[in-house]
Amino acid sequence: MKMAGPIPQPGILGISPYVGGESKVPGFAKPARLASNENPLGPSPRAVEAYMRAAAELHRYPDGAATAIRYAIGAHHRLDPARIVCGTGSDEIFALLTGSYAGEGDEVLYSAHGFLAYPIVARSVGAVPVAVPEKNLTTDVDALLAAVTPRTRMIFLANPNNPTGSYLPKGEIERILDGLPETVLLVLDAAYAEYVDRADYVAGHEWVHDRPNIVVTHTFSKIYGLGSARLGWAYCPPAIADVLNRVRQPFNVNAPAMEAGIAALADAEHFAISKAHNDRWRPWLSDALSALGFTVHPSVANFLLVSLLPHDAEEVRLFVKSRGVLIRQMGSYGLPDCLRITIGTEEELAQLVAAIEAFLFQNERRSRP
Repeated sequence: MKMAGPIPQPGILGISPYVGGESKVPGFAKPARLASNENPLGPSPRAVEAYMRAAAELHRYPDGAATAIRYAIGAHHRLDPARIVCGTGSDEIFALLTGSYAGEGDEVLYSAHGFLAYPIVARSVGAVPVAVPEKNLTTDVDALLAAVTPRTRMIFLANPNNPTGSYLPKGEIERILDGLPETVLLVLDAAYAEYVDRADYVAGHEWVHDRPNIVVTHTFSKIYGLGSARLGWAYCPPAIADVLNRVRQPFNVNAPAMEAGIAALADAEHFAISKAHNDRWRPWLSDALSALGFTVHPSVANFLLVSLLPHDAEEVRLFVKSRGVLIRQMGSYGLPDCLRITIGTEEELAQLVAAIEAFLFQNERRSRP
């Protein structure tokens, strides 16, 4: 006789588990990993040293208040440390916010091609994720505001957006804030903010000082190269910081990660080298792929969204994987004709372009009579 067992909360079984970018290719000891938007130069050497030093104290619990890293972040960005809440990556902060401000039957809005974590955290608390259509692969502010109902509790907005690479300028974010009831929380996910060089872009910290319904989140997983350390943070109005500190686990951020984060913030040289690398090779890759006949969508981040039409995107992905290059499929984001490609090292990008050229050559030979 089959036992029924415990019944999960509403919405849990409707979640499609998040699947990260691939990291291994059979037959290749070190594939070109261009699927997860990692820093191809790796972390700061100073961060690695700090992480290793902290390993000697693995038997000790970390500072549950994350005091040193909060003050380091505050000093670096000129922010109030009391408004900073740290988490195990920004993903944990998304979950804490959703669990605190949304529940069964509530609505959580996000842009249609936004980060897949947003609908996951919404469904995990029984809320209804609402995907709002975009315009030209960019968040449509008018559509977003029109989608707000009395049941709306939160809006997740990645700026810049992953996987499209587009962004909203300061004035458009202000339009959202001005059009929202103060009871609706706007979560600005600024994971890629450090890569942006646009005069009309801001991460959004200034709004936290005079509005009660906005939180800005950041991660150390991108330009700082600490993806495996899992370290993120949020800048919040005092009332929201208070709520998050009540519901987060007592020791939610590990000590080596915090030490690595402090050292990474202090290494301005590695940050500048990482930024300069992306500034050089993002346009190079865009030009190279455009020259091969693909549509490359504008990006301000460390990746490109590329339309492979008239070719089959999955066929291209599998072909370049067979050549030791990993790039990301986009079907789960509603973009089945596209692939997302991280800006890798010079050698990795050359390997990628050579693999795509080989695919096109093979495809051309097949099409000949």
